[in-house]
Amino acid sequence: MLKSILENNENYQPGLSIDCVIFGFHDNQLKVLLINTPHSERWSLPGGFIPIDQDIDTAAVTVLNERTGVEGVFLRQFSTFGKIKRNENHFDNEALKHLDISPELGKWLTRRFVTIGYYALVDFSKILPNPINRNEIVEWIDHKEVPELILDHREILDKALDTLRVELNLMPIGYNLLPEKFTIPELQKLYETILDKKLDRRNFLRKITNIGILTKLDEKKSNVAHKAPNLYSFDKEKYDEVLKDGLYQGW
Repeated sequence: MLKSILENNENYQPGLSIDCVIFGFHDNQLKVLLINTPHSERWSLPGGFIPIDQDIDTAAVTVLNERTGVEGVFLRQFSTFGKIKRNENHFDNEALKHLDISPELGKWLTRRFVTIGYYALVDFSKILPNPINRNEIVEWIDHKEVPELILDHREILDKALDTLRVELNLMPIGYNLLPEKFTIPELQKLYETILDKKLDRRNFLRKITNIGILTKLDEKKSNVAHKAPNLYSFDKEKYDEVLKDGLYQGW
């Protein structure tokens, strides 16, 4: 696929690329979607080049789908990465030879590239990677067990995680990450997993209740060893309203 892009590089924006950080949450685990290619021992974020006939946001969706088979994910642009030597020596002669790319074609690939970062937060149990390139491995990997990454992808990943944590203070999360009915401790654990810190139970309950996006149900969680906690659901209309207007609090 890469060779085909290079052979038709006039159809792609030179010097500009996209990298996607896809976080997945499920059962109190936070993972990130990574790719391993045959020509490198290191892993990478799903990334690629921008067709000249596509808007950048559309190209991000295209890149993610072509590299991983993942679709239907809402991507948010979060930063741009453009250090002078960020991709220097990544595609050396050995890598180009392995990919069956001539040095002449490789010149387009080895120039300086600025990359635009996108991120998303999804339920990884509902997102099954299905890469078009069967020689590539695409896996969900725990965010605390990420192996060595290519280029500056570690920096991009860290920046995306920082952005996600900041945005927890600006908007609610959980609607697509929790069951339809859930408990406050389950919702708190979601926030704690992403923030990587413990939150005071009473303070969390007060803050999340004051947002006004929860509906307390007339039922309790079953099959628990201790006192059964109340079940809640999200009020979708109020949830969407808060998403639009934003929050003004910190965790």
